[in-house]
Amino acid sequence: MRKTLVPKASPPSAALGVLRSEVRTFLRQQREDGLFTPRSDSWGDGWAPDFTKALADRGWVGMTIPEQYGGPGRSFVERFVVTEELLAAGAPVSAHWVADRQAGPSLLKVGTEEQKARYLPAIVRGELFFAIGMSEPGSGSDLASVRTNAVRTDGGWRVSGTKLWTSGAHRAHLVFVLARSSPLDSAHRHSGLSQFIVELDAPGVEIRPIFNMSGAHHFNEVVLENVFVPDGQVLGEVGSGWQQVTSELGFERSGAERFLSTFALLAEATDEMADESLPRDARLGGIVARMSALHNMSFAVSQALERGDNAETAASLVKLVGTKFEGDIAEFVDDLNPAEAQHDPEFDTLLRSSLMNRPGFTIRGGTTEIMRGVVARGLGMR
Repeated sequence: MRKTLVPKASPPSAALGVLRSEVRTFLRQQREDGLFTPRSDSWGDGWAPDFTKALADRGWVGMTIPEQYGGPGRSFVERFVVTEELLAAGAPVSAHWVADRQAGPSLLKVGTEEQKARYLPAIVRGELFFAIGMSEPGSGSDLASVRTNAVRTDGGWRVSGTKLWTSGAHRAHLVFVLARSSPLDSAHRHSGLSQFIVELDAPGVEIRPIFNMSGAHHFNEVVLENVFVPDGQVLGEVGSGWQQVTSELGFERSGAERFLSTFALLAEATDEMADESLPRDARLGGIVARMSALHNMSFAVSQALERGDNAETAASLVKLVGTKFEGDIAEFVDDLNPAEAQHDPEFDTLLRSSLMNRPGFTIRGGTTEIMRGVVARGLGMR
C-alpha cells in the first residue's frame, strides 16, 4: 500500500485542542449570522448543502481521504474532534454524513481506482451525497436475510428489491445496495452477498417517502425494479458483501452521533437551570459522567480505526450504550420541565424533536437486541 493511502497519524493533544477551537469559532459565527439553529438529531434530519459546502471549503468533509484523491489526508481522531463539535452544536450535517462516515472509507478500502478517482474528490468538495441500502421490509436487523437480488447480465447486473429506512435517498445521488448475487445457501447465509453502487436517478429506481411521528421526511423506501448496474459499479469483490458491510458498520455505530443526538437539548436545559427557568437537579451530574465515558469510548474506537484494528465489538458497545443515553437525556429534560413552564421556542422545539425521535435512536444502525448479541459474541460470551 502506498504511503499516501494511509491517513496521517494523530497530532498531539495540543493540536487537537487548536482544531476544536477553530471549529467552535466557526460554529459560533454561523449561528450569529443566522445560518443555522441548533437541532436534535442534526445528523439524521439536518439537510443543508450550503452548510456542508462551507465545511468542505475548510477541509472538514472527507477529512481522512488522502491528498491523491483530493482530500486533506488527516487522521480519524481529527475527524472525530470535528464531528463531535458539529454534533454538540446541533449543526445540520446530514447532507454529507453518509458520504463522509461510510461511503468514503469504504471506497478507500475496497473501491477500484476508477471509483476512487470518480467519487472521492466530489465527496471532499461537499458535492456528492450517498445513502445506504441495507435494511429491507420483513428483515429487521437480520441483514443475512436480504431478498434484494442481483442477476448477472451482459456488462453488469440487474438488481431488483426493496430497501427500507433509507435516510436521505430522496436527496442523495448514490446508494450502496446490499443484494444477493448468488442463490441463498441456508447453511451459509452470509455468503453470496455483494454490494453495488446505484445511481438514484437510474431507470427502475422509485423512492417513496416515509414520514415520522413529527411529520418529518428523511426516511424512504427505495424500490429497485430490474435496475441495470454496470460491472464498474460493483463495490469490492462479488460475494464479499457481508464482510464489507460489517466493516462499514464499525464506522456507522461508533461515532459521536451515537450519543450526541440530543446534546443540544441538554446544553439548552443546562443554561435554563443556570438562570432558574428549570429546576436544578442532581441527576445532571450522572448525565455528565455518562457523557464523558461515552466520549472516551468513541474516541478510543476512532484510534482503533486509525490503526486499522477490527472495531466491530467496541463500536457496537458504543452504539448500544450511547443510543440509550440519548433517549435518557430527552426523558430527563422532559421530567424537569413543568407543564406550565414558559420557554423560548428553541427549547420547546429541541425537546419536542428529541422526544419524537427517541424511539428511533435504539433501532437505527441495529436494534438494542442485535447490539447485545454482537457485543456478547465479540466478548466470547454464550
